[in-house]
Amino acid sequence: MFNKKYSACYVVAALMAAMLIPVLFKGYSSIQRAEHDFAAQNYASAVQGYQQAARLLPWRDDLWEKAGIAAYANKNYSDAIPFLNRAPELSEQGWAALGNSYVNTGDPVSALQAYHGGLNDYDSPSLYAGLAFVYRQQKDWPAERDALQNQLRLDVSDAYSHYRLGLLLTFLAPEQALYELTLASSLNPETDSAVQTLTAALNLSAAQPDASQQMLTVGRALGLVQEWELSLAAFEKAIELGGENAEAWAWLGEAKQQLGEDGSVELDRALTLDHLSVIVRALRGLHWNRLGKYEQMRAEYALAAEYEPTNPAWQASLGDAYFKLGDLAAALTAYQKATELAPTDSIYWRLLANFCAENGVHIEDVGLPAAQHAVQLAPDDPFALDALGLSYLSSGRYANAEQTFLNVIASYPNHFPAYIHLAMTHLAQGNRPAAFSQLIHVRDADAGGDYAALANEMLKQYFP
Repeated sequence: MFNKKYSACYVVAALMAAMLIPVLFKGYSSIQRAEHDFAAQNYASAVQGYQQAARLLPWRDDLWEKAGIAAYANKNYSDAIPFLNRAPELSEQGWAALGNSYVNTGDPVSALQAYHGGLNDYDSPSLYAGLAFVYRQQKDWPAERDALQNQLRLDVSDAYSHYRLGLLLTFLAPEQALYELTLASSLNPETDSAVQTLTAALNLSAAQPDASQQMLTVGRALGLVQEWELSLAAFEKAIELGGENAEAWAWLGEAKQQLGEDGSVELDRALTLDHLSVIVRALRGLHWNRLGKYEQMRAEYALAAEYEPTNPAWQASLGDAYFKLGDLAAALTAYQKATELAPTDSIYWRLLANFCAENGVHIEDVGLPAAQHAVQLAPDDPFALDALGLSYLSSGRYANAEQTFLNVIASYPNHFPAYIHLAMTHLAQGNRPAAFSQLIHVRDADAGGDYAALANEMLKQYFP
């Protein structure tokens, strides 16, 4: 009797083993293939392998996380999310992949939940970095600052995060900003220029007795380094500290325009508070220029020049306004007045030279001498050298123009205007292949930039 029972159990066990062993073999083979595919960056196949293995080996619930991480690596974020949520536990990498997948599918609320969920188990710089990114998108600057500080507590080598934290601190806690900015500069010299601008502004701000003016100075510096969202926040804070600060209202309007908003309400408020402010007038001039209302633009700069008659910038802006109104004689007079007010400043001689060259007026007696003088004052300025080349081109001195532009390109290979002007010179010489080559270079090297757009227009015009 015993032997019969034993034999029956043995048969059942053997049958179960016969059924289970192929499943186990297939499951573990799927894992091996998936791991191989993942290591080879064949993420789509890795997803399939992990998914198959997870179904065959249900006790290996870690495989759902692996499938999710592979789907995330393959940028299939909508697939990664259900895989990762199916896993009963996630590693630090899994939580980061889940949060990042939510970010990439446009669900910041779920992303924040994922990052915070991961931080309950892991003190992770990558999870704090994810938090900082979402808070930046939401313009929650204090929360972004806190996330960055925690990230850098764990990873002090991230230059960009130090720089970003320094930017935030310029208006959230200015006394702490210099340390982060200086550290960012030491880690990545590419930030030097922006850091120098911000450092100078912070030092100037610290010496100003008025809190509203201090924040205005910081906001202007943030605008100079093209951080207009943060600049806007600084200007709003300047207004909170001093609601009658006309310049803060005007700069707030400018920041809004830089971000694609209207800004006219703020500019009108600024004018109401101080109609004699040259800054208010100048920023209103920029506003009218963007709208193509050049008579209003001219009127604003005329008043700025009246209020501050020794400032060459207002004369140059007046010159631009007259040019856009088609009054070349008045424009020439204004540009010349700017050089008289600042005879040692290369910029205004360059602007005068470019005006003459681009409009074909007084090239020999005014434009070319102005360009030569600009180069004498600033021999290493690519813009001055480019203006000289453009003056040669406009005067028909093609060989001189070509050599000048080639010299600029040799010394400043990323100065795209010189390539555009060299292409124009080649076209004037009848050398179409050379012109085509220069335009193609700008189109590819300045991808998405203004000069690439100009190169594309010229390619369509001359090489349809």
